[in-house]
Amino acid sequence: MEPIKFKHASADASTGFLFWQASMLWQRAIVKALAPYDLTHAQFVLLAGTGWLSKINAIPISQVALAALAKTDIMMTSKVVRTLVDKKLLSRIDHPTDSRAYALKLTANGTARLQVALQAVEEMDEQFFAELKAGEGFKKELLNLIKRHTKE
Repeated sequence: MEPIKFKHASADASTGFLFWQASMLWQRAIVKALAPYDLTHAQFVLLAGTGWLSKINAIPISQVALAALAKTDIMMTSKVVRTLVDKKLLSRIDHPTDSRAYALKLTANGTARLQVALQAVEEMDEQFFAELKAGEGFKKELLNLIKRHTKE
């Protein structure tokens, strides 16, 4: 059997592998930060996304708009939204202008839980990424990468 031929001389020379490792470490830190608030990472992202969309839009928030913001699969978004509704953190009512959609809104409990979880996550993010020398440049590059790879 022939040895496997890698492009890179070491695993640490692979940008993708390094990104994978860093993202796994960051996700573990997120899970730890969210544990006291009984939220998974996906639940937090969609709860925060709902909060963000309600802050910037006066129109009802659909699950499709939420999935687009979070870059999540629509079926996964629907499943997580149902869980957040069951936890009484979101309300889901018929959309006033689209009979195929639901309109999402944070409940009072959802707003309170999001606010404390958001503070914990933002503090954790600041600590985790503090060592990056090109902090704002890194964010800009990530945003460019996301834009280039997002199918609209």
